[in-house]
Amino acid sequence: MSLPAFLRDRLRLPVVGAPLFIISNPDLVLAQCKAGIVGSFPALNARPPELLDEWLARIVEELAAHDRAHPQRPAAPFAVNQIVHKSNDRLERDLALCVKYKVPIVITSLGARPEVNQAVHAYGGIVLHDVINDTFAHKAIEKGADGLIAVAAGAGGHAGRQSPFALVQEIRRWFDGPLLLSGAIATGRAVLAAQAMGADLAYIGTTFIATHEANAAPAYKEAIVAGRADDIVYTSLFTGIHGNYLKASIRAAGLDPDNLPESDPAQTNFGSGRTKAWRDIWGSGQGIGVVDRVVGAADVVERLAREYAAACDDLRARIACYEPRARAGVVPLS
Repeated sequence: MSLPAFLRDRLRLPVVGAPLFIISNPDLVLAQCKAGIVGSFPALNARPPELLDEWLARIVEELAAHDRAHPQRPAAPFAVNQIVHKSNDRLERDLALCVKYKVPIVITSLGARPEVNQAVHAYGGIVLHDVINDTFAHKAIEKGADGLIAVAAGAGGHAGRQSPFALVQEIRRWFDGPLLLSGAIATGRAVLAAQAMGADLAYIGTTFIATHEANAAPAYKEAIVAGRADDIVYTSLFTGIHGNYLKASIRAAGLDPDNLPESDPAQTNFGSGRTKAWRDIWGSGQGIGVVDRVVGAADVVERLAREYAAACDDLRARIACYEPRARAGVVPLS
């Protein structure tokens, strides 16, 4: 599996911090990048739209300053998430700013647009497109995406239904380019497992909600700390697209999270009334059981690094007796 050198050679860990709607901001992105993983944010988080120019200028300038001060440990590149669905009336302007600042990685969601990919490629950037099944993966690559983000069951927010094993193995049957995996990845051991399955990078979001830099309400962060996988519900009620949400926030909205209707959100108050998806109904992946306190983003990366190193050592020991047997008598593929 191949990653572009600018990405592979600047990562401390094979991890991308996923763009979190409302929550990701320059503080979080900068902390992630300086700690050695890709930091990202949705362009739509910059409100009003004019703020995006300021955010990109700050990120580019601060990362350049970091690299000058730490030439032996340069920052990881950053990414901007663009919703490319036709309902996003900011796309053209936001994309133009990505071109202006030569954003290294653009993450596209909700549709695949060749013209977006071409604009990013023109300045040397790469496009990663998130998908929930193999059909969408084919379409994204056919339309010019450089890599894929496999959003499997257990991921926070708008997640797929498929097991990560099934989703990755189907994509890897035909695609040898950059592949990221999302879905309840919250430990260094899980990052290594994603690689063992065939992914190049792990895509981690929910864990970074419970950080000092994240733009999340204190109650949201504490709910992540207190929650476990059983505290997540998968429903299409709030946006019309299935996603994973914290039961505590659903109860706070006056609903029973264990008995939610499958409903058209246009027939509810969600999204336009006093209670809104994402702001009041909190997205979360199933991996929150390992999050036990609110810390800095760099502390999360440090924990992941320790766990990843320990998992590598453990895996070497576990496979020591099996690997020679597996190799014995294996006929190479012609």
